Amino acid sequence: MKIFVTGVAGQLGHDVMNELASRGYVGVGTDLAESYSGIQDGSYVTTAEYVSLDITNKEAVMNTIKSVNPDVVVHCAAWTAVDLAEDEDKQAKVKAINVDGTQNIANACKEVDAKMVYISTDYVFDGQGTEPWQPDCKDYKPLNVYGQTKLGGELAVSNTLSKYFIVRIAWVFGKNGNNFIKTMLNVGKKFDTLRVVNDQIGTPTYTFDLARLLVDMIETDKYGYYHATNEGGYISWYDFACEIFKQAGYTTKVNPVTTESVSAAAMIASFAFGWRLHSSAKRKRVPIWTPDAPIRSDAAIPRPSAIPPAAITGISISGRTFSKSAMSVSFPS
Repeated sequence: MKIFVTGVAGQLGHDVMNELASRGYVGVGTDLAESYSGIQDGSYVTTAEYVSLDITNKEAVMNTIKSVNPDVVVHCAAWTAVDLAEDEDKQAKVKAINVDGTQNIANACKEVDAKMVYISTDYVFDGQGTEPWQPDCKDYKPLNVYGQTKLGGELAVSNTLSKYFIVRIAWVFGKNGNNFIKTMLNVGKKFDTLRVVNDQIGTPTYTFDLARLLVDMIETDKYGYYHATNEGGYISWYDFACEIFKQAGYTTKVNPVTTESVSAAAMIASFAFGWRLHSSAKRKRVPIWTPDAPIRSDAAIPRPSAIPPAAITGISISGRTFSKSAMSVSFPS
């Protein structure tokens, strides 16, 4: 089986390519750069077949996918900077990538009769309520441009194809790319005290585990919508930050704050980072630092009490169907 993977310079695309190789499949990677530009860790993705591609170029997408002729396309590429997507001068580009680019991929998949995996997000919902959303829920209420465009991508896929997996994920972290853990390790070295929001709730999800789940999926024809996160219950960004510092041996003090108490200008928000942070010392975007020893994906993190879940979560499953020990999946009904 040959699989075409977009966004291989990112954390999920990187791990999907390596998981494919571990199962004997052929992965062909693509991203904007002329050559692979992700972490140089000596893994399969760093030397695998690679094609430079701008997914907003309709003709190039069609020609490339027809040339590769994959059995499956795993579409990880996206505009993921949530806060920057709100800037008026960037909104057209965000739509071009997340909606039009996805439509281009879907059209090409239809042309070559390939399955498609579309990576979506909890941002298609409004984050309110006391129960996890089910995969078949159509009560979409995206609150920002990022969520609106990712929903637009979902509709592009579902309205074009019949062989698709739309997988909504949340709070993702991995070795390659930017994420909350790397950010916390960085700012924890610079500041003695941080304020992190405690009223945004979700389940941190390791891309290595998620990649295994996605490859499980493409080995089947169980198409539809899925919600996928790691197991372990719900936590807030505050809880997550505390656990990161604990495991890293940092003495950084973390104070919980509400989202409402943090001004929009002081809020740093990015789905690629997967975090909401306010530094009492400096209100600006912080640089990313790659840790030598990443936090374990199976870390035991306490579940907060009396706080409703505000991000996608799944239900534990057993058996062979998309089951991995560290993953929790909600299936369509």
